[in-house]
Amino acid sequence: MSSRLLAAALALGGLTVGQTTGNFNFLTYNVAGLPAIINNNDVPGDKGTNANLIGTVLATQEYDIVHMQEDFNYHAYIYATDNHPYRTPTSGGVPFGDGLNTVANYDWTGLVRKKWNKCYLNSGDCLTPKGFSFMRMKIQGIEVDLYNLHADAGSDQGDVDARSAGIDQILAYINANSQGRAVIVAGDTNDRWTNAGRSINKLIDAGFSDSWVQLI
Repeated sequence: MSSRLLAAALALGGLTVGQTTGNFNFLTYNVAGLPAIINNNDVPGDKGTNANLIGTVLATQEYDIVHMQEDFNYHAYIYATDNHPYRTPTSGGVPFGDGLNTVANYDWTGLVRKKWNKCYLNSGDCLTPKGFSFMRMKIQGIEVDLYNLHADAGSDQGDVDARSAGIDQILAYINANSQGRAVIVAGDTNDRWTNAGRSINKLIDAGFSDSWVQLI
């Protein structure tokens, strides 16, 4: 799996360089919250206890914004120990929810959840309404459109096609709803840079830059 944070280089509509400066901490995290009977994660400890620990880490590391994926059946355990003042309500466990949640130090408006139009049953991708979420957040006086995604998993051709179609879908939504605005897309892309032209590269071609690549 690959979790990526991509920030739009071309989306600071109307702002000039130096007009506003600041910084914030952002984490994207697949918390592996599938029921233990489906996936026990092959790590020590029960999943409820481990989810408690995840919430504690999110609180103590003082991240300003955290996008989570696979936040399904142990959602309440994470929220019990996390201390962010703003949190998305869960959309439900497996098979009802999309597993996408956000906790933050900043409030937001307009939370929307969208299911992928295309999925491939391999890796259980069609068992939950996987897709992306959208919210508009004001960070230190600047409005930013935030997208959280969990792409189709697997390496079969059907997986690759579904993943590529999902990126096309989210890019179409961004073009329709976030034109000229600051945009951050973060999540589990389930992809690699070496898969040229399929998903991550489509985001780069659309004008996004990968913050991990820029920093590392």
